[in-house]
Amino acid sequence: MSTLAVTWWGHSTATVELGPTRVLTDPVLVDRFVHLRRHATSPTAEAANADLVLVSHLHMDHFHLPSLRRLPRGTHVVVPAGSRDLLARADLEVHEANPGERLSVAHVTVEVLAADHPATRHRWSRREAQPLGFRVVGDGASFWYPGDTGPAADVSGVGPVDLALVPVGGWGPTLGDDHLGPGEAAALVRRVGARWAVPVHWGTFWPLGMGRVAPGVRHHLLETPGERFLDAVESDDVRGVLADPGRRIELVS
Repeated sequence: MSTLAVTWWGHSTATVELGPTRVLTDPVLVDRFVHLRRHATSPTAEAANADLVLVSHLHMDHFHLPSLRRLPRGTHVVVPAGSRDLLARADLEVHEANPGERLSVAHVTVEVLAADHPATRHRWSRREAQPLGFRVVGDGASFWYPGDTGPAADVSGVGPVDLALVPVGGWGPTLGDDHLGPGEAAALVRRVGARWAVPVHWGTFWPLGMGRVAPGVRHHLLETPGERFLDAVESDDVRGVLADPGRRIELVS
């Protein structure tokens, strides 16, 4: 059986190995930006080593230009349609994508999905692009990464996968109709069908001042979403895996 391995670098940044192919999701490789500070192990230089990078949407904690410019020259990057020009000064192989498309790139197949999330780059921006999710198949293994999405996302056509890499929180009191909480994420994983499920988008970046917030609030918003997701998703069919940032976990061999 083919090798399937995952290394979570924090937030929504993860390297998934489908056999010899390394796929990197939404790279944020810095320890601080804007008002956010990393409360986890810093990514190593290995994190930028990828054959393919998937960028789900325009928000700066996903489409992070300084991190994308760290990628090796010629790395294949899939971005939402209409956002290629953001990487005009980066020497990368950029592929724009729309929901419903199927791409063959870097020896894997990428099925492009629609995500239920705001399309603008930030609250006051006029720039927008349809947020994406992805189902990736290569070397006999598969994974689903929905990007940031709300519980109303249509996952009926995703189909079973080996690994679900699913967001379960945020970086503060940001959850709403366009994000998943632990229970909502678990429900989507069960609808899709996955052998393993790894929670992402939780606990990594804290806004300035969160250390002074009531311990119970920090605990709920930042410290426990991953564990609560595992409690909600565990079944005879799905095994939840709580990843430590920077630790490679081999799931299939």
